[in-house]
Amino acid sequence: MSLRGFSTISLWADDVSAAVAWYTEFLGVGAYFMRSGSDGRPVHAEFRIGDYQAELGIIDRNYGPPGAATEPGGAVMHWHVDDLKATVERLLSMGAKEYQPITPHGEAGFVTASVVDRFGNVLGVMYNPALPRSPRVQQACIADRKAALGDRLGHAGGGARRGPVLRLDRRSAQGLRRRPRRSRDCRRRRRAGSR
Repeated sequence: MSLRGFSTISLWADDVSAAVAWYTEFLGVGAYFMRSGSDGRPVHAEFRIGDYQAELGIIDRNYGPPGAATEPGGAVMHWHVDDLKATVERLLSMGAKEYQPITPHGEAGFVTASVVDRFGNVLGVMYNPALPRSPRVQQACIADRKAALGDRLGHAGGGARRGPVLRLDRRSAQGLRRRPRRSRDCRRRRRAGSR
């Protein structure tokens, strides 16, 4: 038996409605699931976020396990972000408090930070150079590379030039998915059969 990957993380809040509003503003997406208690107030909400649609749950603190800590602490789950500094600045501007400052780990480019949200939960963020960039950032990088190529070649956007660099960029935009290359014999047979 082994761990198959992150499934969900549950955060606790005394006011689930306020926490849902805060996380909706921060994430830019609303909760896909909400459950209300007998009094009609929300007691559980879930968001699907990120490249792998990981689940972030917000649960009424009254449903927490007996003896659960009410102060920040314990394990920190770090969410991968493309721009760590901008993410931390945004969280702080929304009322989060610094828990761990932006901290580089060695020279490989790993950087972490964490904050305490307005509801007492530790929220970790991390830049990991080994993880792929989000599709939005990949598209921006491709556009920048095409523009730079166009500048070097003396025409706008690099669009008039076709070559290996642009083909590689198109593959990058598609998540580096490509069919296995066919052998030379396979290509010859295919051409011969289509005549």
